[in-house]
Amino acid sequence: MNFNQLKLLLQDHQYKELKSALSEMNEVDIAQFLSELPQDLMVYVFRALDKDTASDVFAELPVDIQQQIILSITDQELSVIIEALAVDDAVDMLGEMPSNVVTRVLRNAKSDTRKEINQFLNYPDNSAGSVMTAEFTDLKKDMSVKDAIAHIRSTGEDRETIYNCYVIDSSRKLLGEITVKTLLLAPDTAIVGDLMETSVICVNTLEDQEEAARLLDKYNLLALPVVDSENRLVGIITIDDAVNVIRQETTEDFQVMAATAPSEQSYLKTSVWVLARNRIVWLLVLMISDMISGGILGSFEGALTALPVLITFIPMLTDTGGNAGSQASTLIIRGLALKEITVHDFFPVLWKEIRVAVLCGAVLSLFNYIRLIIVYPGQFAMAATVAAAMFCTVLMAKATGGILPLIATRFKMDPALMASPLITTIVDAGSLLIYLNIARICLHL
Repeated sequence: MNFNQLKLLLQDHQYKELKSALSEMNEVDIAQFLSELPQDLMVYVFRALDKDTASDVFAELPVDIQQQIILSITDQELSVIIEALAVDDAVDMLGEMPSNVVTRVLRNAKSDTRKEINQFLNYPDNSAGSVMTAEFTDLKKDMSVKDAIAHIRSTGEDRETIYNCYVIDSSRKLLGEITVKTLLLAPDTAIVGDLMETSVICVNTLEDQEEAARLLDKYNLLALPVVDSENRLVGIITIDDAVNVIRQETTEDFQVMAATAPSEQSYLKTSVWVLARNRIVWLLVLMISDMISGGILGSFEGALTALPVLITFIPMLTDTGGNAGSQASTLIIRGLALKEITVHDFFPVLWKEIRVAVLCGAVLSLFNYIRLIIVYPGQFAMAATVAAAMFCTVLMAKATGGILPLIATRFKMDPALMASPLITTIVDAGSLLIYLNIARICLHL
């Protein structure tokens, strides 16, 4: 049943049929349906859901909708939802809520839940600890397979995942890992300690969340154990958490590469004021930077006045330089993000980009030389000037675009800062200097 049919049921007050239809839907689809309803109807439909479905749907709702529901329901209803939520989902929600809402949520949570949530909230933003969940399946190494399976059956309902089980000792130190598949295929009398994998890939609570997501991707893991400084198992990061991290980091990189301040809100839900505020600083910086190009043109005013046709080639040279620099920076930024390139690859990257620039620059220069000879017969010196400037511009642009992200990474900056807008601004100034100096020398201006 599509959303329009559901809305018709709601308009016709066919609540029984609506509830029946919702019970057959996935919680993600229900959350999307609720997000499209007016607040009063959205809260009404949400309250009509059964307890288990309501908590699953609540976890899938946008933060602003979650806030509306929290402010519209009773303390008792809120307590039920909080207790049913996975800890990582509760932490993610509270991290974006106003303080008054957070206070109400924590007030209506049980003491153990409140303590666990506060512990997670104390981890640094964007750390592995901030995105992990404490709802994992743990076993003891001296358990038999029969006892282990019985333990999983008795506790698995409240766990984020039961496929990966983690073996810990009495002090909760991580000893190994074992899958449910291994347990099911082993004899009942076999001992977990003899079957477990002792070489476990894990991450520290303070490690960057992006690194945790990278490890999950690199080793094709469904879950990644998170340990503290004493190797005690405190949580796991599941693949769905990793996908959220990757989406968040990718969105942030796109925003930075577009010369705007990162924002976690969707475009349509972000106010005009916030959008303008996020953009204006970088626009001012880039505008001031572009004044350098104006100053360069002013210093060569005499040369340009003597041969005005030179002005017509400036857009082509600066745009080509900007495009060449953006090509290089985009590939290097991607390589850095995927750990294919490190700061130690500075010289190999520079050497490769120089060789690429020589090939690309030679083709573009030859093309422009032939074109200008045809368009301006007899102007061999001018054609050679533009061709030489094109070659040098491409060489400079690709070298700049290749090394600036590495330099940014070396100084603990986001390499995405060195993306198209900034690269283009830098290359524009450089290409003007190259072009006008070559013109002054070759044309004796």
